Amino acid sequence: MHAAVITFPGSNCDRDLAVAFENAGAKVTRVWHKDTSLPDGIDIVGIPGGFSFGDYLRCGAIAANSPICQSVVDFANKGGYAVGICNGFQVLTETGLLPGALMRNAGLKFICKSVGLSVETTDSPYTAGYAQGQEITVPVAHHDGNYTADADVIARLNGDARVAFRYADNPNGSDEAIAGILSANKRVLGMMPHPERCVDEAHGGTDGTALFRSLVDQLVTA
Repeated sequence: MHAAVITFPGSNCDRDLAVAFENAGAKVTRVWHKDTSLPDGIDIVGIPGGFSFGDYLRCGAIAANSPICQSVVDFANKGGYAVGICNGFQVLTETGLLPGALMRNAGLKFICKSVGLSVETTDSPYTAGYAQGQEITVPVAHHDGNYTADADVIARLNGDARVAFRYADNPNGSDEAIAGILSANKRVLGMMPHPERCVDEAHGGTDGTALFRSLVDQLVTA
């Protein structure tokens, strides 16, 4: 499997994401935001966490208009896979690849801690390595992680099993404690928690490992 990891000015989890892909057995190519095309032969695009362009205007809004993002949108619209984590989730909503928006945390404070998540569906290449309802622990680090969407969008996400993860204690006030969602074809995942930060025992846990290994296994056998 070949992954492309995008870097924007202000990204700070791009190396972590690349390492997580590599540890799961993927080849990784790093891509700069000013590039106008993705590498040939890639299977998935990874959009990392951080504070792209200093979070000016709206978190992810400027990054979503970077030259590379049009290629990401075209790639995903043709059936390609993409995962956006934290700031990457914000970018995916700003491009329109995922519905809803990430608003300021309900408590108006930056949150940085490990949180409990429930795996809401195993019917995706990202979550197939977990058990339905499995409780995992994944770090969060965000100021604008409050997932918000219209009632009809929430209903569609629930009805189509497109909620990938929910928070156990909803630290940021997200609608229905949603921590991660999938596109209609379940090939695009956006999530606020950081699975790439929990793939090494030295970092305090490995509950993110199954996401990357499942993804590599699913795409290699597809």
